[in-house]
Parts: sequence; structure tokens; C-alpha cells
Amino acid sequence: MNIAASTFKFLKSLEENNNREWFNAHKDEYELARANVEAFIQELINKLSTFDPHIESSIKAKKCMFRIYRDVRFSKDKSPYKTWFAAGISLDGRKLDGPEYYMHVGPGNSFIAVGYWRPKKEHLDNIRQEIDYNLEAFEDVLNSGNWTSEDLSQDDKLVRPPTGYTEENDAIEFLKLKSFIIFKPLEDKEVLKPFALEDMVQVFQRSLNFKNFLHDAIAE
Repeated sequence: MNIAASTFKFLKSLEENNNREWFNAHKDEYELARANVEAFIQELINKLSTFDPHIESSIKAKKCMFRIYRDVRFSKDKSPYKTWFAAGISLDGRKLDGPEYYMHVGPGNSFIAVGYWRPKKEHLDNIRQEIDYNLEAFEDVLNSGNWTSEDLSQDDKLVRPPTGYTEENDAIEFLKLKSFIIFKPLEDKEVLKPFALEDMVQVFQRSLNFKNFLHDAIAE
């Protein structure tokens, strides 16, 4: 199972013709591209379920995929469609307050990720507390997957320490994070090659201890 070149071709054309008239005229191509990605995600779910007890093979890929239609109500960019396919894989599909796997594929804009994006306050406090109490264990979790702090997403990172912590804290650079995500960018050729699925699964396996640390921190 692999992401088809025709899927990227459709997304590239959509990027160049991001309007409803073009999209409606090429609806069949969209349906084929979406079906290709959905089948890929379903196989990915099946693979994840073999080593992550939080993921069950009964999860439906369709429930994990995000809509291609953009919400333009509060955006200056009024393009009606996203030019990528994406999915959040968790026990509750793409809607979860907790750790998950994420896949985002599109020409020149592909990556996979594992973790918890913008945890709600209670969970964010719990994760920070767990790292503060068990910094060595958290670093071991990263090392066990051959990850470093540079692999963690720095999006929205605080400039100053969060309430209750100081700059002198050994874990302060981790504690300033507002999301806890291992992020791996992918080149187009990495997404389109025949064994892309297997490579993604290997990355996710290397991230399992990190994901479990987050599950434990929020007592899931």
C-alpha cells in the first residue's frame, strides 16, 4: 500500500486551481485521491494496533481524516480547499484530548508527528509536572527512540517560564513547551516510495515510549 503519484498530482493541480469551479469539475479525481489516502491510513491503523494498545484495528480511517474544505470565516486566505490530506489517529479518531499519531501529506508539505498538540490546561499542567519530577525518565524516553530535544515541535513555545517554574529549573526548556510533539518532516520522494508505510510505522514505533509517557502523565 502506498500514496499514489496521482494523489500528489491532484493536490498540486488543486493548489494551482483552488476554486470551486475547478474542484467540482475534477471531483472524480478528488474521490480517487481521497480513497487512496484513506486506504493508506487504514493500513497504518492496522499496523499501529499491533504494538500500541491505545490503537484498535476497529478504528475507521474515515473517522480519522480531516475534511479538505477549509474554514475561511476568520482567515484572510479565502481559498476554499486544503492542498493536503491529513489524519489524526487515536482511539477517538481525529477528535481527542490526548496523545495521538498524525499524518500530513501534500506536495512539498508532508510530515508525520506523535504526541499531544496544545493540551488542555489540566493535561498541560500534568505533563509539565511529570517532566519536572522525572526529567531523567523523560530524557531516557527520548533517547530510547533515538530522539533529541530538537525533534520536539517548538511551536508556540513560551519565552518565559510557565507559572510555578523558574529559569533555573533543569527541565525549563521542556517546560516552556505548549505542545509535546515529536515532528518528522518528509520529502515527497519519501511519501511516494513503495515502502513509505513501513518507514512511517518504524518512526511511530520509535516514538511509542514518548507517547506512553504522555498517556501516563495525564493518567490515561
